[in-house]
Amino acid sequence: MSGFFSRLKDKMMGEDISKEVMGEAGHDGYVELDGMSGKDTATKVIVRPFQLDDFEGIKEVLDALREGHTIALINIKPLKEKDIVELKRAINKLKKTCDAIEGDIAGFGDDWIAATPSFAHIHRGKMEGVEVKGDVPEVTEFND
Repeated sequence: MSGFFSRLKDKMMGEDISKEVMGEAGHDGYVELDGMSGKDTATKVIVRPFQLDDFEGIKEVLDALREGHTIALINIKPLKEKDIVELKRAINKLKKTCDAIEGDIAGFGDDWIAATPSFAHIHRGKMEGVEVKGDVPEVTEFND
């Protein structure tokens, strides 16, 4: 039976590679592999609040989303009260970036937007036991 596994291993790894690895294993039968030499292999997800006071504030949000480890919760109320046209520009820029990174974006409440990178999805269904006024729609554009 061990001949079968040796042939299978040779097919999967290539005969030269498997002989090299097995040669390194020596008589103990194992090979010690180096990790990422000191780097943390597990990346933590950050849920980070942002506040949009002006259109230029969107850059910080976009940079965090592009890094791929941040879920952004964005308070749009200050910009909404200040300049609705700039708010529409900011939301469109957010939506295009989320599409480009294959992320997700949705509004919740009147003053908040959630944006995620590709690893996360925003649930849009109703929650059991919680009364929700209206649906939480996907953000396509801001309607006043």
